[in-house]
Amino acid sequence: MKTRWIPALVAISLTGAVGAASPRTPETQLTPMPPALETQFALSAAPPASRDQATVYLLDPRSGYRLARQGTSGLTCIVQRTAWEHGSYRDDIYIPLCYDTVGTQTYLKYIMDAATLRAQGMSASALKAEIERRFANRTYTVPQKAGVSYMVAPVMRTGGPPDMQVHTMAMPHLMFYAPHVTNADIAAHPDLHDHSSLLYPFIDRQGNDEQSYMIQLLGATEKAGVLATEKPLIDALCAYRSVLCLAENAH
Repeated sequence: MKTRWIPALVAISLTGAVGAASPRTPETQLTPMPPALETQFALSAAPPASRDQATVYLLDPRSGYRLARQGTSGLTCIVQRTAWEHGSYRDDIYIPLCYDTVGTQTYLKYIMDAATLRAQGMSASALKAEIERRFANRTYTVPQKAGVSYMVAPVMRTGGPPDMQVHTMAMPHLMFYAPHVTNADIAAHPDLHDHSSLLYPFIDRQGNDEQSYMIQLLGATEKAGVLATEKPLIDALCAYRSVLCLAENAH
């Protein structure tokens, strides 16, 4: 099963390693978010008690992510705008997520680098090939111990069930690092057309075997609590851009 919901450290020498960047084009450029809204959106991916101590990076579409707030807990929060594994660019991908210390040191690097390379003008197909090359040559490594990426925000927009097309969704969940683990390994049988089958842990393979996570959705009661608590953010995101409006049944 290959799904993508979801799912630093700016690279070691982005220039020179991949050759001269191409000129920027409308395809490679992203619409920036208002900084205060992007900060709130990024932090909404973390549990409320963890937000005050979290580091936040904001996206400058002209250059990549920049440090906006240095935290103290090792947790790093961003809004991901480029899904490298798709091999194409869109300006309507919004994935708020927070990585713990081990995730910040590993998985977050490729997200940061993808944003920088896109800003420099690299094509989507070349970006996909470059990220895959860096995993293959171990420029990017996987966590060497257990950890979690928090994705408990009330809104995200990316490919999702039931058809894996791009949707705006309310699907708060946790992602535990599980490189090279498969659904067969944990006897999971997720069916994207059957929501009840997604209520138990399953594996989400995001582009390659290294980028595999064990997904645990929040329960219905917990989800309802997130939506109620984050209603001001939900309204602000919808007012900012219509593609971020949740459908009525999402509540």
